[in-house]
Amino acid sequence: MEKITYKDAGVDTREGERAVSLMKEHVKKTFNPNVLTGLGSFGSLFRLDTAGMEEPVLVAGTDGVGTKLKIAFLMDRHHTVGQDCVAMCVNDVLCQGAQPLFFLDYIATGKVKAEKIADIVRGVAEGCLQGGCALVGGETAEMPDFYPEGEYDMAGFAVGLADRKNIIDGSGIREGDVIVGVPSSGLHSNGYSLVRKVFFEKMGLSVHDHIEELGEALGEALLRPTKIYTQACREVFAQVKVRGVVHVTGGGFYENIPRVLPEGLRALIQKGSWDVPPIFRYLQRCSGGSDEDMFAAFNMGVGMMFFVREADGEKTLEALSRAGETGRMIGRVVKGEGVAFAGPEAAK
Repeated sequence: MEKITYKDAGVDTREGERAVSLMKEHVKKTFNPNVLTGLGSFGSLFRLDTAGMEEPVLVAGTDGVGTKLKIAFLMDRHHTVGQDCVAMCVNDVLCQGAQPLFFLDYIATGKVKAEKIADIVRGVAEGCLQGGCALVGGETAEMPDFYPEGEYDMAGFAVGLADRKNIIDGSGIREGDVIVGVPSSGLHSNGYSLVRKVFFEKMGLSVHDHIEELGEALGEALLRPTKIYTQACREVFAQVKVRGVVHVTGGGFYENIPRVLPEGLRALIQKGSWDVPPIFRYLQRCSGGSDEDMFAAFNMGVGMMFFVREADGEKTLEALSRAGETGRMIGRVVKGEGVAFAGPEAAK
């Protein structure tokens, strides 16, 4: 009878071991004294430091990178999407007023290529360093016949810690509060199914095409990693009693802002109060979409928002400046429901 090995079935465990060996140097850079295990243990151990907290609460978040990965495949560049994965999870945890503690990743691929997996994890480690969390573990699954060779999917899991009395859930938002926006780095990791349909199918563009309006190749603009807001949040939380935080992800302004608004209150956004990056205007022109369409799908240049008392608005801007961010007053809270826009050609 013919012998069939695991490798014959498409799974090369030795290549997986080589990938782990290559990624170790990147992972260890994220460790801190609270990490009690190295790579290879069945479970990851992390010591909780709850000194000074009255009622410690763990805050968890999970997310992926979505079809932005298709751009990485086309560019054959894989380290930036690791940062995207961390950002999408860590930024959500920050919205509750928590400080990120640790992160785990999951990568599934049709065929493990050690250098590529290590490159992805290098980006995850860089994201963890920016996010202030340790990369304590993960999983790489080789799944032949499930994913095409050369492609992969990934997801991440972040855990943070907050004192219950300091948790931010939007319940304290009041009429008259101001909304401070923090710039995004671009599209971040949302809306790429639409992006690909517009640029590649409708316009027939390539990731390598230089777009004069963008000042760079299209793929460079599309693959720019999602900004991580840990340092910005640390500075703001230390100086201001924040009433609500919004991470602007899929669903744009219309879906994300109402998640923190108490009943009977509306966010009135002042259009023109911040700079919209060229990628959004170019995408809008190519797609033919309205302003409303764009604000319903994308961050439009605002990656995170802080809801604070009007009296704390300037203090919030100063805290952001210390974190290296240029914040903008982009709106205020009024009576009503949902989201509305003011200013030139306001979205309905």
